[in-house]
Amino acid sequence: MILAIDVHYKTNYAKCIGVLFQWNDELPQKIIEDRVYNVAEYEPGQFYKRELPCILKIIEHVDLENVEVIIVDGHVYTSPETYGLGGHLFEAINHKVPVIGVAKNGFAHNKTMVRELFRGDSQKPLHISAIGINLQDAIENIKQMHGTYRMPTLLKILDQYTKTD
Repeated sequence: MILAIDVHYKTNYAKCIGVLFQWNDELPQKIIEDRVYNVAEYEPGQFYKRELPCILKIIEHVDLENVEVIIVDGHVYTSPETYGLGGHLFEAINHKVPVIGVAKNGFAHNKTMVRELFRGDSQKPLHISAIGINLQDAIENIKQMHGTYRMPTLLKILDQYTKTD
């Protein structure tokens, strides 16, 4: 199974959603929801400190032995020497499962760590990074996901679930 996780911040808590699926699925096989209260304040350059506890809360609901890869909304690297959210997650789970970062905006400047992926007719790329899995394999997997638009269908569904009450 693939586990994609996203977090949306509400007034006094974070809504955490995970979707489990196979690469060729159009719809999630399972949706996991949890909440985290007392979320850390946002610190510029330290976003993972706020988001990582929320992601780990979803992972508590999953047997990582059955997870092939985890997808996060963000970057694995923020520079060649610095982890982003995905890299910190990989460390937090003791390298048990590869992590793919799918970001809507570019951040890292090293093309060996982050690559652009154009899906469908979009003129705006997704920014793909990975750890524990070959970057080109990660790109191909995201590219082949269901959907004809920039964002794969399942990642759009995940985003929609985080924003509903």
